[in-house]
Amino acid sequence: MNNLKRKITAFLLGIMALLTMSACSINSEKRYEARFLELFDTASIIVGYAGNEEEFGRYSQMAYDELEIYNNLFDIYSDYEGVNNIKTINDNAGIAPVEVDKKIIELLLFSKDMYDLTEGKVNVAFGSVLSLWHDHRSDGLDNPERATIPDFEELKERNQYVDIDDMIIDTEASTVYLKDPNMRLDVGAIAKGYAVEQVALFMEEAGFVDGMISVGGNVRTLGSKHDENGNKVPWSVGIQNPDLSSEEKNLYILNLSESSLVTSGVYERYYVVDGKPYHHIIDPVTLMPAEYFASVSIICRDSGEADALSTAAFNMGYEEGSKLIEELDGVEALWVYADGTMEYSSGFQELVKK
Repeated sequence: MNNLKRKITAFLLGIMALLTMSACSINSEKRYEARFLELFDTASIIVGYAGNEEEFGRYSQMAYDELEIYNNLFDIYSDYEGVNNIKTINDNAGIAPVEVDKKIIELLLFSKDMYDLTEGKVNVAFGSVLSLWHDHRSDGLDNPERATIPDFEELKERNQYVDIDDMIIDTEASTVYLKDPNMRLDVGAIAKGYAVEQVALFMEEAGFVDGMISVGGNVRTLGSKHDENGNKVPWSVGIQNPDLSSEEKNLYILNLSESSLVTSGVYERYYVVDGKPYHHIIDPVTLMPAEYFASVSIICRDSGEADALSTAAFNMGYEEGSKLIEELDGVEALWVYADGTMEYSSGFQELVKK
C-alpha cells in the first residue's frame, strides 16, 4: 500500500510539473495535459478539460492506473508479482491452462475476431516467428556491425506453430491453454490500441467528457476540443510523415470526434543489416518485413480495431487492403508508399482539416 501511495504521489507531481492551460471554455473548464513514459514501452499523453488541476489530476491518475493494469496483463516479456499475464500463458504452453483476468480473455477473443476479419493478416499466435525477429533486432541494435536477419529455414520451422485454433479459451473458467508447446502469443499488433479503447470507455463512464488519450501515437479522442472562443470543435490530430527527413512532419491534420487514429509504419522500430533497414511488421505469408508501404493509417471509432487493421492493411497489397476497408462501416485509411505517393479510402478526405 505504501508503494502504491508513493507511486501516485510521484505521478501527480509529474502532472503538476507539466500542466498546461491553453484555452478557456464557456463553462470555465481549462485545458490540461499530463505525460508519462513508463507504460507499453512508449510515451503516453492525456489531454483534457477540467474545472481545476485537482480534478484533472484525478482523471489522469485513473487513466494511468488503468493503463498500468493492461500493461502488466498484456506483457509478453516480464513477470509481475501476483499476476498471470500473457507471458505466463506462453510459459505454460503445452503444459497446463492458465487462469487469467477477464481482461486477457476479452483481448484474446477480440484478437480471434480480428484474425477472422483480416483472414489471418493479424495473428496473435504468430509469436514464435516474431520472437525470432525480435531477438535478431535486439542483438542488431546492440551490435550494429554484427546485425543479422533470421535464417529463413528457421523462420519456416517456427511458422508451423502459429495455428490460432491451438489457443484454447475457456470463458467460464477464465483460462487460456496453448495446446501446441512451441506456440507463443504476441499481442503487440493489437494490445496497445485495445488497452487505449478500454481506458477511454472507462474514463467516459467516470465522467471525463472532453479529452484525448495517446499511447505511443495510438490516439483516441473523447468529446471535443474547446477553441479560443470556448466553442466545442473536433480534435485536431496529425498523421505523421513516414519520411522523417522531411520538413513536413505531418501529412495531414484530421478533424476527429469520438474517433481513433492508429498508424503502422516502417519508421517505428527497425534495425539495419548490410545497409538495408528491416522493420518490425512481419508479413505472415513471406515471414519477412512487409514491403508494400511506408505506412498505413486507420481511422475508426474503436482504437483496438484501428490497431489491428493498421497492421493487417500494412501486410496486404493495396487492392486487397482497400477492399477490406471499404467493406467496413466507419473505417477510413491512408496508404503511403515508399516514394511518398498516397492512396485514400473513399471517405478519408472528408476528415481532413481545411
